[in-house]
Amino acid sequence: METALIALVVIVVLVLLLLVSGFYTVEQQSYAIVERFGKFHRITSPGLNYRVPIVDSVVTRVSIRVRELIVAINTKTRDNVFVDLELAVQYQVRNQDDAWNAYYTLTNHEQQMESFIYDTVRAKVPTMMLDNVFENKDDIADDVRATLAESMQTYGYYIVKSLVNDVRPAANVAAAMNEIVAQERLRRAAEHKADAEKIIVVKAAEADAESKRLSGEGIAEQRKAIIQGYQESVSGLQLATGADAREIMSVVLMTQYFDALRDMAIGSRSSVVFSNHAPSEVSNVQQQLMEALLASRTMEDRARGEL
Repeated sequence: METALIALVVIVVLVLLLLVSGFYTVEQQSYAIVERFGKFHRITSPGLNYRVPIVDSVVTRVSIRVRELIVAINTKTRDNVFVDLELAVQYQVRNQDDAWNAYYTLTNHEQQMESFIYDTVRAKVPTMMLDNVFENKDDIADDVRATLAESMQTYGYYIVKSLVNDVRPAANVAAAMNEIVAQERLRRAAEHKADAEKIIVVKAAEADAESKRLSGEGIAEQRKAIIQGYQESVSGLQLATGADAREIMSVVLMTQYFDALRDMAIGSRSSVVFSNHAPSEVSNVQQQLMEALLASRTMEDRARGEL
């Protein structure tokens, strides 16, 4: 009697344990696929769920989070340069129907995606020059996404984003490209330096021209003032002495000549000057000065007449 009671208790406990073992949990952002005797039975949502022990089994859990696949591809460009591209494809399973397709239609979804990516990239990059590969990375990524979105949707995968993370040409090609950029920058620097030197030369020439113009105007004003002084001196002496204007001008010019000789003698930077001061030579100097003065006045009169 006691033996039968003990056996009954044991059976009840085993049954309870068996029934309790049918409870299971499904994590957030995932689905669980349940099969009954090896055949698909249902898909359960996140939370606490129950399956019939022995009869039902949870064969897998499918995550609906966004996942990322990194693919490295070596291919050739149109200008016969081999490049290594690194692509990142982000994808996810969105709902229960997609979870069924993702589990039952593909044995290895990542390998399938890689095949489509290889096919798309190796069909597009060989039609592009190396520089265009760098400039049009987004076009390559968009083509990859379009191809995967169309083909992988059948298998329950939604393509969120496709990115070209890196484009690496061969080391010698990269060095050559860097050298080209360096030489281009040096050429621009030389052009800027030449332009700066040109500006300096032009400004110096303009300054020299302006200086000469101002110097000429100063000399002209100086000569004008000298002539005006001579005129005033001659007029004053004529009024004071009644002498002839030519005689007075001769005296003034000779006075200026001897003053100039005196200034040359006492100047700190003066040089030795040999001058013949015989009476006939002094008369010649006086005659030359008068002729120069008259010639200057004649030119001024002609200029006024033309104006």
